[in-house]
Amino acid sequence: MSKQVTTVSEEGYASTTDVREFSVDIDPGGESAPDTLEALLSAYGACYVPALRVGAQQRDVGELGHIEIEITGELNDEDKLASVHMHIAVGADVSEAEGQETIDRAFDLCKVHDALKTELHAETSFEGNAF
Repeated sequence: MSKQVTTVSEEGYASTTDVREFSVDIDPGGESAPDTLEALLSAYGACYVPALRVGAQQRDVGELGHIEIEITGELNDEDKLASVHMHIAVGADVSEAEGQETIDRAFDLCKVHDALKTELHAETSFEGNAF
């Protein structure tokens, strides 16, 4: 199994990525669309929500109800991502210990979290005069 997306930029730095029947606009400058790191943090949050729900079920915590994750990406001097902090709020009455068990399991389940490992590097090929 594999996943495939196609990213196109006609000029400048902004691009549109086709994902199945969806299109996602990204603007590294953040002027006309989310920037690249905002898109990454958004994907992280979108992946972490179901991971939290499944993790809570698997750890017998139960339903979490409303979930809100505020994700902050701290940047280094080169404007690259240096750290990520998530503040997770849920509607259900969950103890700190149950919350930590849920968080630990969610990190195991979240595919975006797994993809951020340092040993993952894209294999690339390049074709000139393609269009």
